Amino acid sequence: MFIEIYSKPQCPYCDMAEHIAQQVIQETSHKYSKYMLDVDFNREDLLKKFPTARTFPQITIDGESIGGYTEFEAYLRENDY
Repeated sequence: MFIEIYSKPQCPYCDMAEHIAQQVIQETSHKYSKYMLDVDFNREDLLKKFPTARTFPQITIDGESIGGYTEFEAYLRENDY
């Protein structure tokens, strides 16, 4: 599993998503990357990749958009991570 977190500065949900991703990779062979708004991508790039996105973070797993923090947490719970 490869997790990508599209984040912005001073975002508590982004920080929580990264913390959970770190826990997942420590316990498995999975990997994650975190991308920061205005450093790694801009708003235009974000809306191209996630046309319906209105919140941060936006998270993909293996290239598939799963939504934000709440959806990420639910995905991991449903898949026993």
